[in-house]
Amino acid sequence: MIITLIIVLAFVVLIYLFLQQAQFGKRPSGNRLELIKNSPNYKNGTFQNLSHTPDLTEGVSFFSVMKEFLFNKNEFKKPNQIIPSTKTNLLELDLLENVVIWFGHSSYFMQIDGKKILVDPVLSGSASPLSFTTKAFNGTDVYTTDDFPEIDYLFISHDHWDHLDYKTIMKMKPKIKTVICGLGTGAHFEHWGFNSDSIIEKDWNETIILEDGFEVNTVPARHFSGRSFIRNKALWTSFVLQTPTSKLFIGGDSGYDTHFIEIGKQFGPFDLAFLENGQYDKSWKYIHMTPNEVLQAAINLNAKALFPVHSSKFVLANHDWNEPLKKITELAKATDIYLITPIIGEKTTLNHKKVFPKWWELSNEVIQESI
Repeated sequence: MIITLIIVLAFVVLIYLFLQQAQFGKRPSGNRLELIKNSPNYKNGTFQNLSHTPDLTEGVSFFSVMKEFLFNKNEFKKPNQIIPSTKTNLLELDLLENVVIWFGHSSYFMQIDGKKILVDPVLSGSASPLSFTTKAFNGTDVYTTDDFPEIDYLFISHDHWDHLDYKTIMKMKPKIKTVICGLGTGAHFEHWGFNSDSIIEKDWNETIILEDGFEVNTVPARHFSGRSFIRNKALWTSFVLQTPTSKLFIGGDSGYDTHFIEIGKQFGPFDLAFLENGQYDKSWKYIHMTPNEVLQAAINLNAKALFPVHSSKFVLANHDWNEPLKKITELAKATDIYLITPIIGEKTTLNHKKVFPKWWELSNEVIQESI
């Protein structure tokens, strides 16, 4: 009995020490916490969604989800060949170009109206505090932090590991001018040595006036947050980005709900919407969208173009790795929405439309010939 207690105690101590690592960030405290407590979206010690949002679908347990994820024999959860990619020189872009470059999952770079913008960058090869787990697919990490110019605005939708990567952030720290995030997430950045003057963190339904005609509105999403066992101490958010020439929706992670209709009414139409399309499952239907919900959200937003993200880099769900893109491309045929589905690293010009090859179904040789 004593030996068992010693083993359990030692295990608890090891977990505690592991969680003290800088990569786990910091929970809000002091003036930041007082500000959070006054938020209409913060109740009973945590941030809340607008609608009741269970972590798991009714009747589903954490253990059943883990059992299915760990022992599901779906061999197509990972690609059986290297993901096709190309490499755009981000350091030598023409400043007059309005472009977007996707890095897989929810990480992408935009240069628009002269500003350089980065969203949820994860470039370390893993989306986990344990680097040997949740590994990026072969071919998806062709970019490193050295490939990036100075970033005018870094947008962080929430603090999950597949959206806020400590290693990437620390390597890019000297290049980041301004961080824009949800209320509470700034505590992580301050803990990592960022100057508080460079961090803009807001509650939902707030406006940020930036320079040179850029404006950001923070809007609701339906999700959750947390980098360890404690959840919802920082706010998850989406962003409406208004530039001198365009209006974009930066979605982050969200389950489907009526907030898309309200955002569309207040801010639409959008020239382009980035929406998560992947890592969905019937067992967590409230916090991620299926492809048909993604398309409906784009319609609700009154988006002219849709860029589906949150796929093709990490295994976080049980579906085939390419199922999200297969389904959204088929569904989009019935609409007038312009679907943007480039390969990783491909420069996509926002001012011109093109037909994208279905690279998730083609060989690497065909892909290279088509770009």
